[in-house]
Amino acid sequence: MPLSLPHLSSKPREAPETFVKQPKKPPKKKAVKKAVKKPRAPKAPKTRCSGTMTEAQFFSFIRSALRQKSRRWKPLYDCLNEAKVPYTGDNKRRKWSFRCAICKGLFEQKQVSVDHVVSCGSLRSFDDLPGFASRLFCERSGLRVLCNECHKVRTEEERNGHHSSD
Repeated sequence: MPLSLPHLSSKPREAPETFVKQPKKPPKKKAVKKAVKKPRAPKAPKTRCSGTMTEAQFFSFIRSALRQKSRRWKPLYDCLNEAKVPYTGDNKRRKWSFRCAICKGLFEQKQVSVDHVVSCGSLRSFDDLPGFASRLFCERSGLRVLCNECHKVRTEEERNGHHSSD
């Protein structure tokens, strides 16, 4: 009697169920929404800095440079020094407090900022430049120290067109 080995037989073997390849299902088609393209506003021409900046970007660049230089303006430091009072609390590392000009509270230096009494305004053309620079680089009498909360309120009032007489 011949020996028959199942793995050597000439009949094709059936694969176990775990190895049977399942036919791929076709992917579900998603409902395609047709986007309604809104007409875009025409882009502003780039006329400044060898054609790389719009007018708004150019004046933003100038405004930023002027504000950066104004941080070293000596009257700002004079204003801070006038608002400085000795600290009397428990924190031994803290030496000074600063008095807010509106609420009269005492704050750390991180919690105050120097505010322009007369707003610097906007810088959107070369015609605005002399006024903006003269208000930005004003003397000590045009500056005051405000706590961050009072400064935030003052800035919001300024942006909304309300002017307070504080």
